[in-house]
Amino acid sequence: MRVLDFSTTIAGPHCARMLADMGAEVIKIESAEGETMRTRLPIRGGCSTAFGQLNVGKKSVVLDLKSREGVEAARWLAATADVVVENFRPGVMQRLGLDYATLGGGWNPRLIYCSISGYGQTGPSAELPAYAPVIHAASGYDMAHLAYQPDRSRPDYCGIYHADVVTGTYAFGAIASALYQRERSGRGQHVDCSMLESMLSLTLNETQWSQFPVAQPSRPTFGPAECRDGYVMIAIASEKTFQNLMTVIGHPDWVSDDRFAKYSDRRANWGELMEGVEAWSRPLGVAECLDALNAGGVPSSAYRSVAEALADPQIAHRGALADVEDAAGGFKVVNQPFRMSGAKVAAGARAASLGEHTADVLQEVGAIELTKR
Repeated sequence: MRVLDFSTTIAGPHCARMLADMGAEVIKIESAEGETMRTRLPIRGGCSTAFGQLNVGKKSVVLDLKSREGVEAARWLAATADVVVENFRPGVMQRLGLDYATLGGGWNPRLIYCSISGYGQTGPSAELPAYAPVIHAASGYDMAHLAYQPDRSRPDYCGIYHADVVTGTYAFGAIASALYQRERSGRGQHVDCSMLESMLSLTLNETQWSQFPVAQPSRPTFGPAECRDGYVMIAIASEKTFQNLMTVIGHPDWVSDDRFAKYSDRRANWGELMEGVEAWSRPLGVAECLDALNAGGVPSSAYRSVAEALADPQIAHRGALADVEDAAGGFKVVNQPFRMSGAKVAAGARAASLGEHTADVLQEVGAIELTKR
């Protein structure tokens, strides 16, 4: 299966990386300057591992899409492709003559063409510029998160781009579905994936609370409990979890206490409940708390750094990290979070240098002379 990846930054490249990990031949189309993420830290020997994380296993072809020859070469490639992924602002690919109507028309009627954008391909907001932090704010996600932070009135800065990763993953699923449908119909289609709507899918409770007169709780029934040397996350997600926790902290009588017996009671008296939990946890170290909580069947974890999480023996057992390389040497990337009994799912071995495969790929489709004009 051949995929043309015209996308940049995170959402589109993440989607195309997932396809590459599933075995597709992914051809990344770049300008002579290279894709934006090639300049992102960490950089060693002129190579970005941030770029590598998103683009390992892909081929790199340099085309000047502002030239007639570059566009024509891209069309020749599209004629051989199963999938196109792009995440330009709506209208850009049409102006280039590389939109779905053109490529999926006379060039390749079986083409699955996926467009990822901030707000979708049509509508009053379609042409607005958008990056993940903008979409976090626009979707209500940031304010929903703020509502769970006591005594806070200013939204957080967020450097983790949920919108990009979530939207790229939705796009991957939609492409897989479209490919399956093509097996039945024989025809391709256009997939229009919106970052705004992808982020709305994360606000499950908040979407319902916004429609009906329900008092939104000031905090969820889980969160950090203070220990002597740090914090542990305790998730009270069911009646059984609550009962187990009360046993662990030495208050089994609170299971029938009017303040805490029902879910709604615990919501209303959450502060008092957590005071009781922390009266137990504060004298103990994090490790001691976790030993007791795990033994008691209470879902819990220490608050770890990413480096600490990556060092977890469970990560090694699952093979969650892959050793890959680029022109500067080796590094690790995260594999996909699923395994399949009948198929290999793994990161490719190498992140390509800029334009590394241009000549070979264009020669294969008979378009090499176009770039020499």
